[in-house]
Amino acid sequence: MQKQIWKLEMFFNMTLNELQRNLERAHSVLNNIRASRSAFSVALTDTRLCVGPNREDSVVKYSSVFVNLGDGYSTDTGAFVAPRSGVYSLALTVYSDAGTPGATLAACARLRLNGRTIASPSENNLQDQEDSTSALLVVQLHAGDRVDVALPAGCFLCDNNNHYNTFTGFLLYATD
Repeated sequence: MQKQIWKLEMFFNMTLNELQRNLERAHSVLNNIRASRSAFSVALTDTRLCVGPNREDSVVKYSSVFVNLGDGYSTDTGAFVAPRSGVYSLALTVYSDAGTPGATLAACARLRLNGRTIASPSENNLQDQEDSTSALLVVQLHAGDRVDVALPAGCFLCDNNNHYNTFTGFLLYATD
């Protein structure tokens, strides 16, 4: 009888040790998933504001933050810095209001990766006083890559609490 109890105790200890190892692996995987979360969505402003037109290109600093998981987006610099290598989805919507019918209008922006333009959505229409355009991309980023939005010379953006001008990105899957 004592031998059977000893065997059961050994079996129980081995099973318990195996469960503990599996739990530790599961915790490790979960922590890795949590560490890789990266998503941001920002708008130009919460109040009435027009930016531009400027004489030279300038970085657009979005101040209204909807979400910033992983703290990759900086309201100070206007840039998103990829926390890890992976495939990311990036979206940009720009809107402008000339203020009066017939006024010239250029709603445009440049989505840049490390200073290099990867998309240039623009709407230069004299038919009405409001224009908007969008771009959606899936791109491969490396840890430390910097993505920002530049306002080209001569263009301007207008926004208010309706959040017409947005910049969004999130990690689809990590590649490191």
